[in-house]
Amino acid sequence: MHDNDIPTIAPPYRFQWEEAQDCYVLLYPEGMIKLNLSAGEILKHCNGKLSINAIIALLQEQYPQANLANDVREFLETAYGNGWLSTEN
Repeated sequence: MHDNDIPTIAPPYRFQWEEAQDCYVLLYPEGMIKLNLSAGEILKHCNGKLSINAIIALLQEQYPQANLANDVREFLETAYGNGWLSTEN
């Protein structure tokens, strides 16, 4: 993945807040992946409209004390490797 890539949730996954689990999840035909707060905050911006750079900038505005660029990139690489994301550029 590159900083100008535009990530989106890959089919067949569906990203949503799951009230019963009190967390964000990725739903897919065989089950559900429960996400921690950080993963949910990152994935909710993976809407096919924002580049990785833009996602990092938004999160940096929300959490100005954190140096999170490398962590965000690492998570997105992992999510892409797991097939949760696809990209456009």
